[in-house]
Amino acid sequence: MGVYEGRGQLSKALKQLQLRWTEARMSWDDAAAYFEKRFLEPLEMDLKNAVSAMDHMATVLAQVRRDCQ
Repeated sequence: MGVYEGRGQLSKALKQLQLRWTEARMSWDDAAAYFEKRFLEPLEMDLKNAVSAMDHMATVLAQVRRDCQ
């Protein structure tokens, strides 16, 4: 799997998680805010950082391929 494919899968998984969380939160109000603050917000930030790093890695790998040709 290439960097772009992995990035796409990661982005898709984040969107699915956000959708499922929205659905779950509609019927789960007691500790939802705690769960979101404690787990989902840090995870979302980590995933966004990972996607950014993958974009950078793809650029670096493309440069390496050009340099090695």
